[in-house]
Amino acid sequence: MENLIVLNNERVSKNNGKFFSRNYNFKILPEGLNRYFNVEYIVRKSEINESHELNLNKVKVASNIIQFIFFVLSTFKNKDNKYYIICITPYTFIASLFLFIFKKKVYVYLISSGHEEWANLLGAWSVWIYNLMYNIITSNSTVIALHDRLYDKKENFHVINSSSLDDKWFLNLKEAKIDKARFLYVARINPVKGINEFIEMFKNLNLDAELSIIGKTNNLKHKEEFQSNMKNTNNINFPGYISNRQDLINTYDNHNILVLPSYTEGQPYVVDESLVRRRPVLIFEDIAHIIKDRKGIFVSKRNPESFVETTKFIMKNYSKIQIDIEQNNFPHEKDMFKQISKIIKNN
Repeated sequence: MENLIVLNNERVSKNNGKFFSRNYNFKILPEGLNRYFNVEYIVRKSEINESHELNLNKVKVASNIIQFIFFVLSTFKNKDNKYYIICITPYTFIASLFLFIFKKKVYVYLISSGHEEWANLLGAWSVWIYNLMYNIITSNSTVIALHDRLYDKKENFHVINSSSLDDKWFLNLKEAKIDKARFLYVARINPVKGINEFIEMFKNLNLDAELSIIGKTNNLKHKEEFQSNMKNTNNINFPGYISNRQDLINTYDNHNILVLPSYTEGQPYVVDESLVRRRPVLIFEDIAHIIKDRKGIFVSKRNPESFVETTKFIMKNYSKIQIDIEQNNFPHEKDMFKQISKIIKNN
């Protein structure tokens, strides 16, 4: 098999000789590609114990940017290696400069709009920095993206159907309780996800509803802000982070609407996870582009009146919406890996 060096800004910890990824999506992606290539995964070191064990033989964890680049340069002894960059960050950008100088074959994987994320996290003034990195990397790479809005050129550009769904997601569907709105949030506790603003709005809704938040934050500032926001809330539950897939499936089944209050998204896995369990999804206008042709996703304005109105419509028409959801064609994670590997092998 061909060698594929996967570069990612992902944080990974090591415990008892095993490696653990922070993000489940960045666990299954290199593992899936390892079915088609000999994958070597170069990532950043986490200072805390992460949740998802990586089933890979070759993982290199860098403590700083110098070590990260050293790991990349050490792979140059094999001139036939191909390189797969996941997301554009300062670490992967600097690494890409060396790859281009040494004329390596590079693929870049775009998951969401870094332009929007930088604007939300650092302010509009910072977007030019990301745009510079973006233009340099994409101009010298084959681009693989989750949505055509992430890249506007036709040459060396491929859109794929991303998925985290394996066989167990399709089994043993459970009937939803619809006595009241039971919202579920599954994502990081992060400002770009809009969760703190949503909690503030949720507290004041004129609606019989409860909210469960599944996620974690590794940023102390974000954690303190979230904990402060959660005070004096009787109808908001915070079970914590769920790493086991079957437990997460059960959690979807115990709720009836997935809410995704993000300000920016690419192609979030949680949407198909909710829909495949026949649970509708409620989002705000900022990320209406994620709908594509899927049924069961509803858009609200970012205000209490519109949110309550949309929620009541969903609850009133729940059975019909579930029938509509059944018409969706859900991608499978194994098809995603096959699609990516085909692009890498043929381009």
